[in-house]
Amino acid sequence: MIKKMNKIIVLALSLIFIISTGCGSEDSISNTNTSSENQSKLSLAPKLNEKSQPSTNQQGEKKSGGILKRVWSDPPTLDPHLVTDGTSYGIVIEVFSGLVKLGGNPNEPIEPDLAESWKILDDGKTYEFKLRENLKFSNGENVTTEDIKWSLERAAHPDTGSTVVEEFLGDIVGIKDIIEGNSNNAEGITIIDDEIIQIKIDAPKAYFLAKLTYPTAFIVNKQNINEGGRNWTDNPISTGPFTLKEYKIGQRIRIARNDNYWGSPAYLDEVVFNLAGGVSMAMYENDEIDITGVGLADLERVEDPTEPLNKDLIIVPPSFSVSYIGFNVNEPPFDDVKFRQSLNYAVDKQLIADQVFSNLVRPAYGIIPPNFPGFSPDIEGLKFNKEKAQNLLNESNYSDPNTRPRITVTVPGTGGSPGLTTEVIADMWRQNLGVEVEIQQVEWATYIQDLHRGRLQSFSGLSWQADYPDPSTFIDVLFRSDSALNNGNYSNKEVDTLINKAQTEQDITKRVNLYNDAEKIIVNDAAWLPLWWGVEAKALVKPWIKDYKFYSMTIPTYQYVWIDKDIY
Repeated sequence: MIKKMNKIIVLALSLIFIISTGCGSEDSISNTNTSSENQSKLSLAPKLNEKSQPSTNQQGEKKSGGILKRVWSDPPTLDPHLVTDGTSYGIVIEVFSGLVKLGGNPNEPIEPDLAESWKILDDGKTYEFKLRENLKFSNGENVTTEDIKWSLERAAHPDTGSTVVEEFLGDIVGIKDIIEGNSNNAEGITIIDDEIIQIKIDAPKAYFLAKLTYPTAFIVNKQNINEGGRNWTDNPISTGPFTLKEYKIGQRIRIARNDNYWGSPAYLDEVVFNLAGGVSMAMYENDEIDITGVGLADLERVEDPTEPLNKDLIIVPPSFSVSYIGFNVNEPPFDDVKFRQSLNYAVDKQLIADQVFSNLVRPAYGIIPPNFPGFSPDIEGLKFNKEKAQNLLNESNYSDPNTRPRITVTVPGTGGSPGLTTEVIADMWRQNLGVEVEIQQVEWATYIQDLHRGRLQSFSGLSWQADYPDPSTFIDVLFRSDSALNNGNYSNKEVDTLINKAQTEQDITKRVNLYNDAEKIIVNDAAWLPLWWGVEAKALVKPWIKDYKFYSMTIPTYQYVWIDKDIY
């Protein structure tokens, strides 16, 4: 086993440790360990808890101007109502905005955005939002409550084609009628006047406000969409701190300062995302980009205090994420719980962490990550046990390799290595169980589409990052039987009952306990093969880039970043 894995260690040296993650995003592996203690307060940015504020130079003058350069990938979409992945999310969240947003304050992670304030009425079922005065779209037109209502209803309309709208907006009274094609209006959204709008939900739910921070609830311009048709995102009219200036597929994306943004204008003139690919570290050293993650091949070098790059080294806080291999439980052989359990027990994640990743990853045995609300250290998971794995395989309906259905694990990619983790795990399944799998690569946008349509038998290369600070973003969204994001088609009546109770439970402790009970069942059912928790990573940031913050969740990043022209 170790011999075979040692041959693959060389591949690990090419890993880049900081990749934009998010809902249904690509697999990322980070380094250094994080605490396993359950904390009562959520920190979106451990070690960076202060809220980002505008910076000044020694003379007290605000720095303004300049271009930040990053490496990125082509986003599957720039329509906020269609976003389901981290690559798209990282762009869209800078260009568009909603009533509220996630911020960097760990004590109050939900912040006002287009709404300057809100209050909760009717025993927790009605939210009343007051818009800021003189809100403008990026083209200078006024933003009114009519735009808010139209945008939320547009997200739900079948013609829009959102695969996640029911998960994020389905609590609003009348939204499901629009999704089902029975109405064009949501009776739960009421315009009081040009500045005040009320949103009524079907029951008191503690997480509802947080769900409005996701792009599905972002505000778009009606005329822009009606005139632009399917290509409206080529020239979007927006409300965020930046506007889309240029998008050339496979080359670059440029976002520029939005001079009509309601808040403090961004200091940067532009952020340029390089989409052409290349070796990130080489690009950084050639000043082609300003930020890069640090892979195993370069870690020892950049940690050397005598190395010039060492002064650029930054510790990146752990993301609230878990990477995993998913199983479609409607597809043989994954319809057999004993077969799924066998695959879980056959993987020695600690050995992989030791031998392949030099203990720079942390094995995951549950769903909710450490330090996130609802994390339970009591969930032990299905840890490596070769004998138990073999016994479960023998007890399953697919013990005979001659009649066992062909197994295909699909990963995102366009050639080259299909992914180190997937290759090593496939090798463990083969050696410990005699189970052979084929690894299939597909392009990222196609992968996401096939995933949401339930076309994949088994899927890897994924890391699920929390969309909002509540355990429902893991347990409810991913494993409730009728969830649109339950990509493995997992279904358990007891889990559904626990989740439904947790949705409306107002006592925080009882609510967390309900999610923990559901998580234990999910883990024991082997709905997934959890792999790694999000852990601390290392990155390099050019010395002239100031106030760039790394967060544990995806939040707007570039508004307060500035470039010190005296260094640049």
